Amino acid sequence: MLGRSGLSRTGSFRPENLGQNALHMIGHLCFTLFVIGVLVFTIIAATYEPKNPIFHPSTKIETFLTSSSNATFLLDNTVVRTGEDFMVSNQTAFATFINAKDVVATKERSTDEISLSRCEGDWKEPIDCKDPEVFHLMMKVVIERFEDIHFYQFGKPAPGPKENTCDMAWRIRPKEGKTVAFYKDYRRFVIKRSKNCKLSVVSIGDYHSGVNARKKKRKNQKPGFEQGGVPLPVVGEPINDSLPVVESEIAFSRGKYLIYAGGGDRCKNMNHYLWSFLCALGEAQYLNRTLVMDLTLCLSSIYTLSNEDEEGKDFRFYFDFEHLKETASVLDQQQFWEDWNKWQRQDSLTLYLVEDSRVTPMQLSEVKDSLIMRKFGSVEPDNYWYRVCEGETESVIRRPWHLVWKSRRLMDIVSAIASRLNWDYDSVHIVRGDKARNSDLWPNLAQDTSPNTLISTLQGKIEDGRNVYVATNEPNMSFFDPLKDKYSTHFLEDYKDLWDENSEWHSLTKELNYGIPVDFDGYMRASVDTEVFFRGKKQIETFNDLTDDCKDGVNTCNTATS
Repeated sequence: MLGRSGLSRTGSFRPENLGQNALHMIGHLCFTLFVIGVLVFTIIAATYEPKNPIFHPSTKIETFLTSSSNATFLLDNTVVRTGEDFMVSNQTAFATFINAKDVVATKERSTDEISLSRCEGDWKEPIDCKDPEVFHLMMKVVIERFEDIHFYQFGKPAPGPKENTCDMAWRIRPKEGKTVAFYKDYRRFVIKRSKNCKLSVVSIGDYHSGVNARKKKRKNQKPGFEQGGVPLPVVGEPINDSLPVVESEIAFSRGKYLIYAGGGDRCKNMNHYLWSFLCALGEAQYLNRTLVMDLTLCLSSIYTLSNEDEEGKDFRFYFDFEHLKETASVLDQQQFWEDWNKWQRQDSLTLYLVEDSRVTPMQLSEVKDSLIMRKFGSVEPDNYWYRVCEGETESVIRRPWHLVWKSRRLMDIVSAIASRLNWDYDSVHIVRGDKARNSDLWPNLAQDTSPNTLISTLQGKIEDGRNVYVATNEPNMSFFDPLKDKYSTHFLEDYKDLWDENSEWHSLTKELNYGIPVDFDGYMRASVDTEVFFRGKKQIETFNDLTDDCKDGVNTCNTATS
């Protein structure tokens, strides 16, 4: 009986059940494969790090719009992302693009016109800037017109002041040059519709001409643009560098603060100022305290038009305070003392006074008082702020250079100059005379240069006929006349309309300065000159290399702000 029952077929292996069993096995197998696939996909998605377009930019816009009637390229309600930025985030949608230059080459049609898929009503009707086909045309033309820049984002067009004008904004980076910033531009397009319904771009306005496409900054929107966790400046965006305000008495009383008072740093050169200021900021971060800072600077006589030290210069004229207040805890000194005087007694706020710079931040780490005040004496050089960060402290306190960006108002002038040159120029740097030995922005340049030496230096390095931007402290432009036979030369003074009384920079800084006009001083000039130089495709030095890492207080080191 046992033998028979062992050889007998169970119900599950009877012939009539084999098909059903096979289906069950196949189902289990498919489910297992599905689970494994999901697991593998999850692991890949969690560990995959796409290339950062900042450090791996595309060599060109790989593809463009295939359809003139379907706006499938819109990713959201505000912008279209293109280039490497778009390719990283949406590989599928990227397949809907084709190469704009290939379209021109194969179809042999003008790059600045497109046929409408539909043509209803009167062809003389106003141009609809919201029409995807108009958007398509504007993007296509601007990509082909400006070959020396990478486009990362386009904003949707806005109507211009006339029926045939549209304004459009975009975010770019130059293909070449030592820069790590994005640039925001917005321009005005004049568009024509012909009787046969073809749209064409008649003209594109100058840098920042399309003011209707300039969007106001959203509340709580941080300055700059973040890629891979790295914040980068965006030149051309609206600026909000209003002074921070403590929300309430409770918030102020709970805070911990650090302030530096007195000392011999006032009216020194800008590199001395930064070296000391960043020491204070580094200590505040180490102690987890808010730095109370004086936003009024004394500008050294080496930069001023009067050749005398000038008090009352605003920090925001030279540096990006919006970025600083968003990335570090800082308060304006005047506002702080107003709040301190209101609430210090009733909230029993205490002050800890330090009068010796040899007292290290490590020794202050256990201080519980609301305010630590470092008070510096009158004997130089022992009363310089940066003395705090010397000795054993040097290995503990790191100056946060990444928190100091150059003023985006100044950088907007840089962007405007580069845009007028279509980002297609080479640059040469020349420092002459005694100032070469004392230059902050161009350190270690002590020799002089003759025109013949200059021409021989550039020979074979820059092609004849090229646009050449000359960054220099030489006031006599006739010195460079020999260059004009070989190159199209450009100087900072050629663009003085960008900071004269009718300029945007003039109106913005005047507003910041309580209605008083601001001089475009020597430091601003040298700073803009430096940054335009760095954006050249080829950058020729007539002296020593500019790009050494910061070794001491002489060099500015904040090239990451460029």
